[in-house]
Amino acid sequence: MKLTITALFVALCCGGAQAQNVIVRDAWVRATVPGQMATGAFMKITAKEGGTLVSASSPSAGVAEVHEMKIEGGVMKMRAVAGGLNLPAGKVVELKPGSYHVMLLDLKEPLRVGAVVPLNLVVKNAKGGESRINMTVAVTMAAPADATAADHSEPKP
Repeated sequence: MKLTITALFVALCCGGAQAQNVIVRDAWVRATVPGQMATGAFMKITAKEGGTLVSASSPSAGVAEVHEMKIEGGVMKMRAVAGGLNLPAGKVVELKPGSYHVMLLDLKEPLRVGAVVPLNLVVKNAKGGESRINMTVAVTMAAPADATAADHSEPKP
């Protein structure tokens, strides 16, 4: 039997969203410039009983993927996380610039500061059930003042 829990919450700027086993805090999306077709969504996720962030979607983007960015041999590489992102029980997993994030591709329109983006996350728990989190996330130029975030640029030598 597959358990699906759907919750609708608003996570504007520094707010949070929650669906039984999963809490999302400090969610934000980086603003874009005209012609830019992709951006990242960042947040802190805690799965009380553990789980895996298996997918994301947004009506603002043609494609949304759970991504990892890392430097390998001096080259920045970004790719979808195969099998989803592990969320250890009770631990905060931070999706932040320069690391794990939700990549929004094929944007329908530029995302301006102050706009909001609907974002849907699916977390599979250890027992095979799913938590679905539907939230609205604020678009900013950088992390909200009280949220920690790394610089999205390449590391300096």
